[in-house]
Amino acid sequence: MGWGGAVVRGDVAGRAIRVPEPKARPALRDPVAADRDAAGAVTALYAAHYRSLVGLAVLLVHDVGTAEEVVQESFIAMHSRWRLLRDSEKGLAYLRRSVVNGSRSVLRHRQVVDRNAPKPPPDMPSAEEGAVELLERSEMVAALRTLPPRQREVLVLRYYGDLSETQIAQAMRISTGAVKSHAARATAALRSLLENQK
Repeated sequence: MGWGGAVVRGDVAGRAIRVPEPKARPALRDPVAADRDAAGAVTALYAAHYRSLVGLAVLLVHDVGTAEEVVQESFIAMHSRWRLLRDSEKGLAYLRRSVVNGSRSVLRHRQVVDRNAPKPPPDMPSAEEGAVELLERSEMVAALRTLPPRQREVLVLRYYGDLSETQIAQAMRISTGAVKSHAARATAALRSLLENQK
């Protein structure tokens, strides 16, 4: 029985009780269109930022192949979460943060593997050592490696990624004060190291 747009029911005493009619559910967005939007947005971000993100990851993990994997995983993760982002500005920030976190994860994994790896014979350098020596020819790259991870990340994001202190703080999930502190310590350590090498 309808009454004023509501369903009327009786209680135990026979009195009429107004019960609101159920609200119509909002129309769901077409999942095919949503996937198409995500694919287009991620493709645009990929075209614009893939190379710089790989360069950023290379400076953190010291290996092009691994850096490319970290960046690819970041794009895949962002694509699956695009409906939560819906903004290319947030997408780029997400990618930077994801690349930094993925690089940290790779470095932690390497530490565990290195701790448990058998040592090569002393007179026989490994292939990895030869590749590492090629990278270490650059004084700056070698000096960057001596820094603690957070200081190195701040400098790489600042001078390679060309990010502001606020963007670095967002990517690393630390305060801008911590970014300034890490940057100052890292710069002083690099200056001292490079001056002592002359």
